[in-house]
Amino acid sequence: MNKLQQADYIVFFIYFIAIATYGYYVYHRKKSAATSSKDFFLAEGSLTWWAIGASLIASNISAEHFIGMSGSGFALGLAISTYEWMAAATLIIVAVFFIPLYLKNKIYTMPQFLAKRYNDKVSTVMAVFWLLVYVFVNLTSIIYLGALAIASISSIPFEWCIAGLCVFSVIVTLGGMKVIGYTDVVQVAVLIIGGLVTTYLALTLLSEKFGYGSHILKGLSVLRREAPSHFHMIFHSDHPYYKDLPGLSVLIGGMWINNLAYWGCNQYITQRALGASLQTARKGILFAAFLKLLVPVIAVLPGIVMFVLHKNGMFQQEMTDAAGVVKPDHAYPTLMNLLPPGLKGVAFAALTAAIVASLAGKANSISTIFSLDIYQKYFNREASEKQLVNVGRWAVIIAMLLAAIVTPSLRSLDQAYQFIQEYVGFISPGVLAIFLLGFFWKRTTAGAALTGALLTIPISTVLKFLPAWTNGAFPDYPFLDRMSITFVLIVILMIIISITRPAKEAGQHALEIDKSMFRTTPGFIVGSVIITGILTALYTVFW
Repeated sequence: MNKLQQADYIVFFIYFIAIATYGYYVYHRKKSAATSSKDFFLAEGSLTWWAIGASLIASNISAEHFIGMSGSGFALGLAISTYEWMAAATLIIVAVFFIPLYLKNKIYTMPQFLAKRYNDKVSTVMAVFWLLVYVFVNLTSIIYLGALAIASISSIPFEWCIAGLCVFSVIVTLGGMKVIGYTDVVQVAVLIIGGLVTTYLALTLLSEKFGYGSHILKGLSVLRREAPSHFHMIFHSDHPYYKDLPGLSVLIGGMWINNLAYWGCNQYITQRALGASLQTARKGILFAAFLKLLVPVIAVLPGIVMFVLHKNGMFQQEMTDAAGVVKPDHAYPTLMNLLPPGLKGVAFAALTAAIVASLAGKANSISTIFSLDIYQKYFNREASEKQLVNVGRWAVIIAMLLAAIVTPSLRSLDQAYQFIQEYVGFISPGVLAIFLLGFFWKRTTAGAALTGALLTIPISTVLKFLPAWTNGAFPDYPFLDRMSITFVLIVILMIIISITRPAKEAGQHALEIDKSMFRTTPGFIVGSVIITGILTALYTVFW
């Protein structure tokens, strides 16, 4: 039945009231005596390691995982998990090398780092890029996928789903980073529990359909038997989805550029750790890495289950659009509709928790960049703390409104998760090149960084569309390989530009690096070794 039952609404209502009440409690319990922009944007010094880790995951996991990643699981299988499992390895690198540099240099926003290391021109260009990507790619895709899912399992019209998600997210965001950080702990608990329940029921359903009774292990064995092609992490060049995940590039190529730019140079990710001590930040990031290992279990496996069921003649209508075209992103909503009353409410609450937490995190980062790097710098240098917070709140409302207006135009997408990865990837190579050279090569000049910032989108665009413009005369590279090529070209250009400038100009804003700040604790090393061992085992088994 394509509707939520009374029990489902009760479960969801309990979740909504719990989040609202806890958020209100956090806001008043931890509210500063005086309005502080750092407190509003960063929750300075008040987030624990588990709150940081949970908030990182809550900001990252959203509808694009439950809906988009399940859709990609339906279409191409377990290989899409490489985004999650490689992210776990990336988080360790970020914790060791990136976070110490930000904290030692008192960096609160990514544009602020660029202004300090290079100049205001580089900072402003990238701030504008980030704001455009956050609003018109990140927010819109999350709202679209969330509204699609909610409309699919309820009688609520798609447009009202968009409005409801935006309003809910704005309410959470206006409380500031402390409210977001601590409510994210509850949100992550709900989404993981709800996600695991959904996966468990999907596997038992599969087991029942093939005559084995309600046995989760039998369900897993059916998956391996019925969809062997969906359990390979590395695709060969003749694989139909090679362009989405091009072979070893997921281990040694563009995937690293994608993940390092996302987890290490991304405001709405690093912002969670920037108000904490180094030890607390590292513990939180390591906790997030462990949670990352779980994501494919709750997001990818359900998509593979629906693939097997659909392949065997079930849910033909549910998995196609009005024109009869198979839509992979319908996999998770279709599965949710199979859940019994009450449990569907749990899955619905989990999905909503993921959407709202992610929207709130991104909206807070949009307001942070706009308030501190645009408004304060160019419109009101003497702005008071209260004015900055008020501007930040208005930025949240306006950004969410713009995203809601644009969202309906995404209805033509097939696999939304791949859309997000590809178009965010237009900016990622340049961002990573600017940050890495800024971190570790003192000769890098502001002119080189500005060149990298301005050329990353044009180079990515040319590499994407040149094959069509030349009727196939130019190679049509997979987008992860395009990211690698763009990154290498920008690094070469930045090096050439930097070494041709006078020595006194080069490196005049270089960061002071103390090697001792990269040292880690024995506990962190043990945790990192465990994660690395698990990843090695997973890629060995599912190669």
